[in-house]
Amino acid sequence: EKPNFLITEAMRGFGAILRLQSGEEFMDKYHPMKSLAPRDVVARAIYREMTRRGEDFVYLDVTHKDPDSVRSHFPNIYEKCLSIGIDITKDWIPVTPAAHYCCGGVRVDTNGQTSIKRLYALGETSCTGLHGANRLASNSLIEAVVYADQAARHTASLIDRTDFQEGIPDWDFEGTQHTEEMLMLIQSKREVQSIMSNYVGIVRSNLSLKRAMRRLSILFEETEELYNKTKPNRELCELRNMIAVAYLVIKQGREIKESVGCHYNIDYPKQ
Repeated sequence: EKPNFLITEAMRGFGAILRLQSGEEFMDKYHPMKSLAPRDVVARAIYREMTRRGEDFVYLDVTHKDPDSVRSHFPNIYEKCLSIGIDITKDWIPVTPAAHYCCGGVRVDTNGQTSIKRLYALGETSCTGLHGANRLASNSLIEAVVYADQAARHTASLIDRTDFQEGIPDWDFEGTQHTEEMLMLIQSKREVQSIMSNYVGIVRSNLSLKRAMRRLSILFEETEELYNKTKPNRELCELRNMIAVAYLVIKQGREIKESVGCHYNIDYPKQ
């Protein structure tokens, strides 16, 4: 089992070419920009080709570029791949689409402030409206810097007028026990990941989103029951947070009656 790690999209920008396991290029069937197409188009194209062939990866080929240039542009990826026997200057890289960011997020105003007083959200957590439904790595970095500056200025201007709640009691552990149910937590976490990958992934449908919500609701009930009778620990809190975020992603996905950006629902094909 090889470890999974992120191969940056900048590699496609650098000139890497996507290939099937047979070696054939395929992006020309999907977009005039071929391997430079937007991320949502590329993700769906890879997904479609893998599904059609019953394969679980395609290749990214950067072997036609100058080796020294590849190493200097992508030193970490070069080293990581080399550690598992792949020399990216000579070998193709097996890749598959993966979710590694949040696209959408918590709605904020121009100061980065959420609807909850004094709670600010920045970066990939937030929804600012500055980029479209198909967020790009480069413009999100600029956006994060701009909003961090706005939020810092805004909080600094209010700090003198801010008071704090004193005397908050410690957490009450009475009636709870320390859980030995780590295996259950690990299994539930895997189930959440499986639900989101299989039903709320690159291509969605009304049926898949409905199924995801039904299965997630069972995990929610089980996790809340555990939370109410055990002493909280990091793993349990993380699982609750994962379920909450998954619920919001599914709920929003079911409310959008169109395909836009990274959200693609086969029941609402793009016009």
